[in-house]
Amino acid sequence: MWNLLKIPGSRSKKEEKKLVTAIQTITGFTPSNLSLYKLATLHTSRAKETKGFRESNERLEYLGDAILGAAVADYLFMKYPFKDEGFLTEIRSRIVNRDSLNLLARKMGINLIVQFDQKNAQLQQVVLGNTLEAIVGAIYLDKGYLRCKKFVIDKLIQPHFDLEVVIQTNVNHKSRIIEWTQRQSKSVRFEMLEVSRSRNQKEFSVQVFIDNLPFSTGYGYTKKKAEQDAAMKTCEQLNIV
Repeated sequence: MWNLLKIPGSRSKKEEKKLVTAIQTITGFTPSNLSLYKLATLHTSRAKETKGFRESNERLEYLGDAILGAAVADYLFMKYPFKDEGFLTEIRSRIVNRDSLNLLARKMGINLIVQFDQKNAQLQQVVLGNTLEAIVGAIYLDKGYLRCKKFVIDKLIQPHFDLEVVIQTNVNHKSRIIEWTQRQSKSVRFEMLEVSRSRNQKEFSVQVFIDNLPFSTGYGYTKKKAEQDAAMKTCEQLNIV
């Protein structure tokens, strides 16, 4: 689709045209402020540092995370007028969780336009979803909230999520472990083993203990992600479905 060269912090005119085409394909509209999308697709691992500040997509990611959550919440609130806040929160979290966003970003071709250090295998686990959030932030600044919400609904939710399937699928592995141990009258705890730090990321490792016996260890860039990874592996280990 868009075989862009990975040049830190800059794009040639030819690459800019390809980026415009890519954004048009992803969003359904022509960007008004292309510089926002250039920044949205520039990971800090390829960004240049100027006066102590490394300009990258991290600020747009922060903004996009909030706007994406709000747009999904808005959509679910209107679609399910008789459901309580617990239901709405759970379904929103299933749509915007890190694994879901990474998969969605790859389906949309974001892996072909993001600039990042491809030698870092760990980054590949998070960079796509983060870039999708940054693009949402760029759309919000470029086109406003209503156009951004339309993008979220028309390009993210409706084509890629069957909400009835989402509702019926329990992807919270930690909750599964807790419910299983309660039925078995067993104790369970998630113990932090280590927090390793690289220049740009933290990685957490967490181990599951059931009745003080060690089970699987999980890893992730947040404590919650590591707990879910450990819980998923433990569910497989114990054949909990």
